[in-house]
Amino acid sequence: MAYAVLTLAIVFEVIGTSFLMLSQQFTRAWPTAAMAASYLVSFYFLSQALKFLPLGIAYALWSGLGIILTLGIGILVFRQVPDLPAVIGIALILAGVVVINGFSQAAGH
Repeated sequence: MAYAVLTLAIVFEVIGTSFLMLSQQFTRAWPTAAMAASYLVSFYFLSQALKFLPLGIAYALWSGLGIILTLGIGILVFRQVPDLPAVIGIALILAGVVVINGFSQAAGH
């Protein structure tokens, strides 16, 4: 259950970040409102996940997977292609998420 709630938090964080791009520095009302609502929903679900997961683990997964998914949105939707150092950095973040989920006893498995 904790990971389902955390997944919802991650999805809404990625949606919010995508609308942040579309808000054009808060100059467009509807994308700005959608961004704010998405972030509120994301933080709500993150707070619910914290009932079951340690703060550090939940935040590491929320931010790490959010970064990776946002990179995908940036590439597919906004045509923002990362350079090699960015790809290496993202790969290291992904490796950290895998290590936490696969090997850490603190992850609450």
